[in-house]
Amino acid sequence: MNKQTFKFSAASTDIYFANGISHLKEIIDVKHAVFITDENVFNAHSKKFKSYKTIVIPSGEAYKNQETVNSIIQQLIAFEADRKTILVGVGGGVVTDITGFVASIYMRGIKFGFIPTTLLSLVDASIGGKNGIDIGVYKNIVGVTKQPTFILHDLIFLNTLPETEWQNGFAEIIKHACIKDAAMFKELQSHSLKYYRSKKKEACLLIQRNAKIKLKVVQQDEFEQADRKLLNFGHTLGHALENQYELSHGQAISIGMVYASAISKQLLNFKQTNAVVQVLEQYGLPTQMQFDKQKVFAVLKMDKKRERTAMNYILLERIGKGVIKQIPVSELEQIIINL
Repeated sequence: MNKQTFKFSAASTDIYFANGISHLKEIIDVKHAVFITDENVFNAHSKKFKSYKTIVIPSGEAYKNQETVNSIIQQLIAFEADRKTILVGVGGGVVTDITGFVASIYMRGIKFGFIPTTLLSLVDASIGGKNGIDIGVYKNIVGVTKQPTFILHDLIFLNTLPETEWQNGFAEIIKHACIKDAAMFKELQSHSLKYYRSKKKEACLLIQRNAKIKLKVVQQDEFEQADRKLLNFGHTLGHALENQYELSHGQAISIGMVYASAISKQLLNFKQTNAVVQVLEQYGLPTQMQFDKQKVFAVLKMDKKRERTAMNYILLERIGKGVIKQIPVSELEQIIINL
């Protein structure tokens, strides 16, 4: 099995690249596992869950809340799950977020692992140990940082992934290229969504490349004191838009990246905004929308990246080089309103 181990401050995560869910019994004792998945994944792949204890939750960000957490915990009690039980989240970002969060609080913490089923989850959401839930329009405002014991990549799940979910994932891939990998940005410019959907080997290599970018950033700064903040490029405004306007994560982050690029032009003389816009559009992502800026800013200023009267905003000096810029909240409000 293609296993790589990544060590963090208090734990390590084994990543199994390009393996099958059938290998799971070589990794954990499946008799003591409880699987958590959503309706979409369960309906498309029900045979894979046949011999496992499984909890199925509704699909979508709207269910990433305390009510769903309570429901899962009730079902774990019914399964007589104990401290030796391991939770396995099989799904996209909502499933992995909730699985990690429940595992971290059930009986004061049990082990958990992930089998990400979406492109977004493979390259981003399943990695890094951030597990949490939303409260109303405030995304991920309640949560913990705890690493999964394993992540297994079974790319067969991508076969049933709709095109919109591929677009969703490419928002995070483009983000990684913008902040850390200019060469990957050029590669993305010369290809398309159709190319990666039809070429499994190239898609697999791209997924691994992105997973490793995020893993290395998290290893160096697990608790977001420095460079890990760069991973929030496009997310400050994006998160404020996402729940208020019922956008997908990728759509919201795409618009957030366009705004962050425009702010980078204004404050850092960033000269490649057009290239960022072009590559986002190339992968089917929106780059503009009408929204109530005052209403969105009211949510934005509650973002976790705010430090008292300033916001740590992620900007670009150039493609491949992201930076953290402290912008006073009042100044940021004026910049966004005027864009």
